[in-house]
Amino acid sequence: MTEKNKKGHLERLLPATKNSWLGLKAAYKYEIAFRQEVFLFLVLFPVAIYIADSFVEFAILISAIMAIMITELLNSAVEAAIDRIGLERHQLSGRAKDLGSAAVFVAITYFVIVWGYKIFTLLAN
Repeated sequence: MTEKNKKGHLERLLPATKNSWLGLKAAYKYEIAFRQEVFLFLVLFPVAIYIADSFVEFAILISAIMAIMITELLNSAVEAAIDRIGLERHQLSGRAKDLGSAAVFVAITYFVIVWGYKIFTLLAN
């Protein structure tokens, strides 16, 4: 890798980080579901630290919350792009939005399974 290529990668890091931060701010400002998921993360992060028996278990518990947040961000991006194209009803636009919603549902199901199992094992002991 040449010195020029290394410099190019570093020069893109700051703008990419800024764009990511702007995206997180926009999601928090405009998407109530994302705000709810941030709240869920803030509440359950310390709970996960307390109830996890190992780092791997902690990582799995946190990944379940993060999966919902990641999926919500992608779903919101799809919805925003479709709404930008036009607000009239179209079969493909509706399908895209439904698929994004289904992805969020799958992430929530993963969360319920992971946290449900952990809570079940805690209560069973």
